[in-house]
Amino acid sequence: MSGEDPRQLLETASGMVGATPDGPPAGPLRVGVDLGTASCVLVVLDADDRPVWVDSHPSAALRDGVVVDVARATATVRLLRNRAEEALGVVLTSVATAYPPCIPVKDARACTYVCESAGFTDVVLVDEVTAAQRTLKVVDGVVVDVGGGSTGVGVFRSGRLDALDDRAGGGHHLDLVLAGALGLSVEDAEVHKRAHQRESLPVLVPGLQRIAESVRAMTRDAEELPLHLAGGALMITGAGDVLAEYLERTVVSYPHALLITPIGIARSAA
Repeated sequence: MSGEDPRQLLETASGMVGATPDGPPAGPLRVGVDLGTASCVLVVLDADDRPVWVDSHPSAALRDGVVVDVARATATVRLLRNRAEEALGVVLTSVATAYPPCIPVKDARACTYVCESAGFTDVVLVDEVTAAQRTLKVVDGVVVDVGGGSTGVGVFRSGRLDALDDRAGGGHHLDLVLAGALGLSVEDAEVHKRAHQRESLPVLVPGLQRIAESVRAMTRDAEELPLHLAGGALMITGAGDVLAEYLERTVVSYPHALLITPIGIARSAA
């Protein structure tokens, strides 16, 4: 599995969303929960590191990567856990979850508390950029994880983490730009952004450039390295090209980038 193309892995995982398993998966299983700003994603990997269950549910329990509604986050994770256990015919007790780099320790621990409150007894905690790297396996490059509320950056040289940083600004801020321009609610702006990507892109350019400036500031000593985009916020046709042109550097985009971090979180589980 270690040599598999991340794009192939992401296509496989995408095909698992809403799919009924063919039979009991080969254990032991590893579970990852990506709490997310807009939605929560749960991924289950089998003994061969292949996704056997992928599910998501709207959450809105986080803001800028920090849990602000513990009860709602817990209920969402419990729902996803119950659905996975019913579909797979197993009891899931161990899980990994992730937090944005550089947030306070108490906020990171809140992610652990949510999973424990949802019924998991063994919780591994990892930062989101490290999790994304466990899917992409970048050797020399920058992993950019753009979530709903923040942008995390990890600089990798020879496969090793050289620098890690995080700044506010992500998909929610793009929704605010679009909502203001089109006179929509933030919720409707998110739907419009997904349904009308090409039409939305010109309006979103200033917001994308703001994210690009954050990436520039966090990679001052790594301008020669390509950027690898993870996270759902930049899953907009042409977004990677905007960053590439603005920063004048190579940008690598992936299909189903929303699943990059959740898969890597599951790979971090014990």
